[in-house]
Amino acid sequence: MPAASSHPPVPTRVSESRPVGDPVTGASLAVSRSVSLLLVVGPIVSLVCVLVPLWGHVVQLRDVLLAVAFYVITAFGITVYHRLFTHRSFTANRVLKVALAGAGAMALEGAPIGWVANHRRHHMFSEHAGDPHTPHGFGAGVGDQLRGFVHAHCGWIFSPDFTPTERFARDLLADRDLVMVNRLFPVFAILSLGAPFALGWAMSGTLPGAVSALIWAGLLRMALLHHVTWSVNSVCHTFGKRPFVTKDRSTNFAPLALLSLGDSWHNFHHAHPSAARHGALRHQIDPSAMLIRTFERLGWVRGVRWPTAAQLA
Repeated sequence: MPAASSHPPVPTRVSESRPVGDPVTGASLAVSRSVSLLLVVGPIVSLVCVLVPLWGHVVQLRDVLLAVAFYVITAFGITVYHRLFTHRSFTANRVLKVALAGAGAMALEGAPIGWVANHRRHHMFSEHAGDPHTPHGFGAGVGDQLRGFVHAHCGWIFSPDFTPTERFARDLLADRDLVMVNRLFPVFAILSLGAPFALGWAMSGTLPGAVSALIWAGLLRMALLHHVTWSVNSVCHTFGKRPFVTKDRSTNFAPLALLSLGDSWHNFHHAHPSAARHGALRHQIDPSAMLIRTFERLGWVRGVRWPTAAQLA
């Protein structure tokens, strides 16, 4: 369906005193902000520490291969579990369900149930009061728009999280497997960084080789995936095309399609959130949908909600 000729109205700035969720204590807020700062700034510091001594030297191939492997595992983890747990786009068998939850946890974007609750809240209030990371409503000036973009990209993670899981993810709280993965999130976080270190040590036989693998396949891989995911919040609500009519400004941004494994086809996703394929048009590459199709053919998933002819008409 052709997009409407005008944009939806600009919403009012989301209030920091959001109307949902439980109060956050000063101590817990300080800890949360410290962890967020570490996740945002830490990889950048690591990059500087690596590039200075390695300037003029060749990066080890094993570090590149490990980084690609861990990026693919954790990126598919977050994109496919997004479609499975947040939107119920398909049903997975128990082993695959737990595996996807674990891989998504290793993306280090938060414990699964909280992540899902936050994302469902984004869809419920998209670009209006209650949306945790809208880039709109900060003002009409260039500086205001830049501030909104930064807020949508990563600034929002420094704000108190008032998203109640009991309201937005009650179904997941009733799933014992997901509750278990949620409780074990610190273990998956350690595994996400510890596995590259251990593999680097095993492949190089040296401590510097292990540290190098940790930096490239652990910290920098994590940072790249974070910024790609955050770009769906910021870039894909600001730039790009809108071939489908939605009540917000969600867009498709083709340059991010491969890195985001199909999640940057955000306009169709907001038009039909439960569809298992986000890149619904013929020329749109959606690796996450391809993986779901493979799981379907193997008999590991069922009830896949593929885009219908009526949705695409």
